[in-house]
Amino acid sequence: MAGNRFRYGQWRGGPDPLAPPYDVRAAVDAVGAEVLAGGSLRDALRDLLRRGPQGRGGLDDLAARARRLRREALRRGDLDGAVTRSRALLDQALAAERDELRGRADDDARFAEAVLDNLPRSTARAVQELAGYQWASDEARRTYQRILDGLRGDVLEQRFAGLRDAARAAGDPAVQRQLAEMMRDLNDLLARHARAEDTTDAFAEFMRRHGEFFPERPKDVDELVDVLARRSAAGERLMRSLSDQQREELAGLMRQSLGDRLAGELAALDGHLRALRPDLNWQRGERVRGDQPLGYGEAAGALDEIGELDDLLDSLDQEHPGATLDDVRRLRELERELRRQGWVSRDADGLTLSPKALRRLAGTALRRVFADLTAGPRGQHDLRSAGAAGAVRGASRPGEYGDEPPLDGVRTLTRAVRRAGPTVPVQLDVSDFEVVETERRASAAVALCVDLSYSMISQGRWGPMKQTALALSHLVATRFPQDALEIVGFGREALTLTQQELAAVEPDMQQGTNLQHALRLAGRHLRRHPGAEPVVLVVTDGEPTAHLDPDDGEALFHWPPLPETIEATIREVDKLTRYGATLNLFMLGDDPGLRRFVDAVARRSKGRMFTPDLDDLGEYVVSDYLRARRGRR
Repeated sequence: MAGNRFRYGQWRGGPDPLAPPYDVRAAVDAVGAEVLAGGSLRDALRDLLRRGPQGRGGLDDLAARARRLRREALRRGDLDGAVTRSRALLDQALAAERDELRGRADDDARFAEAVLDNLPRSTARAVQELAGYQWASDEARRTYQRILDGLRGDVLEQRFAGLRDAARAAGDPAVQRQLAEMMRDLNDLLARHARAEDTTDAFAEFMRRHGEFFPERPKDVDELVDVLARRSAAGERLMRSLSDQQREELAGLMRQSLGDRLAGELAALDGHLRALRPDLNWQRGERVRGDQPLGYGEAAGALDEIGELDDLLDSLDQEHPGATLDDVRRLRELERELRRQGWVSRDADGLTLSPKALRRLAGTALRRVFADLTAGPRGQHDLRSAGAAGAVRGASRPGEYGDEPPLDGVRTLTRAVRRAGPTVPVQLDVSDFEVVETERRASAAVALCVDLSYSMISQGRWGPMKQTALALSHLVATRFPQDALEIVGFGREALTLTQQELAAVEPDMQQGTNLQHALRLAGRHLRRHPGAEPVVLVVTDGEPTAHLDPDDGEALFHWPPLPETIEATIREVDKLTRYGATLNLFMLGDDPGLRRFVDAVARRSKGRMFTPDLDDLGEYVVSDYLRARRGRR
């Protein structure tokens, strides 16, 4: 069981939550809900990984299990069990030998008793002094040999998984030569690898000759080093977890059991592995306690498990979600499936929601908005007429004076036949004409300016703002594709945002509300679409406190607002008004200075001011867009 008790493998906790066919839409919806509530995309993805998809266990659950397993490993037993067992076997051997010697009356028996009486108290030194002792008792000799064979087998089996049988027979000189040859070749291979030599052929030859000792079947030297280094580090951690006396005793017993040749090759191997994998924890000891004595392999296995659990916990403590996903197989499967189904993509900043996911996210936002819209004229945004140019709706009605084509030819002839009968040619009357219903939709250029200043998130307004902007962008893209929407975010400076950038945007931690810059960008957007109805919608919770310096274009901030800031903002308002734009402002909060400014702008531009509750912001903005896009021209 050494080092192999806990390994990642097939899921055994019931139905695999990630077994094909995968359905990760719930995971995408969970991320979307957090983004719409005002969380950042990066935090939402990390939270999803920590909670797990649909509550089926994520990184937090995995970390809790890892900590529990670590506590259990620390209570596994007594790390000094190898020395304790050797002492017990030595006592048994000595007792059996003394019983045999007492039955003999010769001087050799008395001399042997004197040798036994003067053995060192140290188990390792006693075993060493008994190496050349001529045992009188066969039982005692076999028990003494069990000390050497058992510890030798535990050490070699812990280091090389394929030595289970050979390790027990390592007392055989032929087996010892075979093991020493394998370790010599291994050390030569690792030395060449450390010198950056090409070891491809050498590795293949090594595995051909000694592959039975490595059931893991490593593909190259690096994989071989990975396998051996963790076990070597666990053995080193075991030694450092013992007291000085215990360490000295165990080291002495290992030297005696392995013999000079094997012990030398093993020491050289540990040196190579430490040099090739210095990142492993070679120095740290652990306070493992318990009543059950642990053999060498069991003790090293417990420390190997603790090391693996420490590595896992370290990876789970990392902040970067991409790194966490890479360290955990099940969550790496989730990432792979999210990417395969097109919900996320990876760039230099980590995982981001794909356009497909953003469409789903924006659609959810729009459905929430429309669920709140009241019925009636407020929701009647299409200018429907019949007999006018526009998109055909599939219905028709009797023609009226002033209607223009298109005519519904089939229904017109049908009405004529019903009126006059089946005559040839068919005689048409004015009353027979039927026209096709069409809907005429005005084209609009819309600029939605949203406040990204820190006060928006500190006052709980970030989520409703994002939901509103995503809903409007989805409405334009799906219902009014002839409209041109641009989202402008503004803090100390303003910038245009794509839907993907909007979903991931975070508050501007710099002070400043630069509405002047936002309106300037909005005006540029409107002028790029001269034939469209110009509409500007502004969502903000603070009066302007920043503007662009006319000389160098740098943003200037000052609180309370400077007259220059107000004047620069009003100049942009006047430009939009002269262009004929509808300018409506949605004021969040009850700041008196903001109210005075917004009210003055609304009057100056002949626009409107709204003071919606946060829960109604999306409804207000979408409804006003639908009303404003009909146009005043």
